Amino acid sequence: MKAMILAAGLGTRMRPLTLDTPKPLLKVNGVPLIEYHIRRLVEAGITELVINHAWLGDQIEAYLGDGSRFGASIIYSRETEPLETAGGIRKALSALTCSGEESFIIVNGDIFTNFPFSQLRGVAGQNHLVLVNNPEHNPKGDFYLNEGALHPTMGECYTFSGISVLSADMFADLPQEQAAPLAPLLREAIERGEVTGELYSGYWVDVGTPQRLQEIDNLVREQKIDGL
Repeated sequence: MKAMILAAGLGTRMRPLTLDTPKPLLKVNGVPLIEYHIRRLVEAGITELVINHAWLGDQIEAYLGDGSRFGASIIYSRETEPLETAGGIRKALSALTCSGEESFIIVNGDIFTNFPFSQLRGVAGQNHLVLVNNPEHNPKGDFYLNEGALHPTMGECYTFSGISVLSADMFADLPQEQAAPLAPLLREAIERGEVTGELYSGYWVDVGTPQRLQEIDNLVREQKIDGL
């Protein structure tokens, strides 16, 4: 099973930190954010990775290289302009499915979590979203979870973590090199009853502000997050 780490954002909410450094290379306890994802994916046995980038992407490639020093194999999907989530996945689709894969793991590069990626192997071939309890900055949530499936209107409404397993078919009809958000595609699939989900209650943060980055850094330095 392959995984794609989304790393093409401009990081505007993190400025001035991201004026000269791409957001995925901002550090927590001396380690770039994206490296935590890579190491945890490799620990889960997921070693074939695709990473998209746009803003200062050469720095990402220079730091990560081909991934071999992490025990991974990394292919890069370079975007001259950010294509949003679905557009970025569409551009990288051939790399994600070159060995006949029907689905793949997607991880937002701007989250920080101790989620156990190994458990996503059990939902290969499906559309599956990992949800979390609603943080202060998203109190109303994003999607309804109802008995293990996402529903358009019924159930408890939780926040999408940015971790998912998605099918290649979801993106096949999108035009290449065109910006496209992911949410409309997910909502269409939910309407058709094609998306399962789970609630993760472990550690998860959207690294959306310099303050949150500092808070995470403090917790990791003090060894207060399990597994990190």
